[in-house]
Amino acid sequence: MDLDVLATPGHLVSLAARGFARLSEARLKPLGFGLGHLPVLVALREGRASTQRDLARFAKVEQPPMAQMLARMERDGLIQRSPDPDDGRSSRIVLKEAALARMPEAVVALLQGNREALEGFTAAETQQLVGLLTRLIANLDRLANEQPSRRP
Repeated sequence: MDLDVLATPGHLVSLAARGFARLSEARLKPLGFGLGHLPVLVALREGRASTQRDLARFAKVEQPPMAQMLARMERDGLIQRSPDPDDGRSSRIVLKEAALARMPEAVVALLQGNREALEGFTAAETQQLVGLLTRLIANLDRLANEQPSRRP
C-alpha cells in the first residue's frame, strides 16, 4: 500500500507548527519577543525556573541554544542575571520590568492568533484537538526517552 507521506499526521502537524510559528513570530516581534522566548518568560514569571539549566529543562532544549537565547534576551533588556548565592558557578535569572510590562500584550496577541487560526472550529473540536496534541506530545516524549542515544 502506497501511503502519501504528505498526508501523514507527522507531516501535517509539522506544517501546522510552522504556520503557528510564523504567525506568532510576526505578532511577537513588534513587542521585542521571539517565539523561543515564551517558555523562558513563562517559567521566570511563574517562578518555575531561575537558572539556565532549569530553563533549558523546562523549555526542552539543550544547554548551548538556551545559553545563546539568554545572552540575546539579556542584551535586549528582557532578563537580568546575578550570581547564585547557593552555587557560585551558576546565575539566577529574573525578568526585567520591560519584559513583564509587555507580556500581557504578547499573551493577548498569541491568543488572538490562535482564535483566528482555529476559525470555523467548534469549542468541542478545539478542546479535542488540544487533547489529541497533548497525547501526541506525551507519546513523542516517551519514544524519544526510550531511544538509545545515537551519539558517537
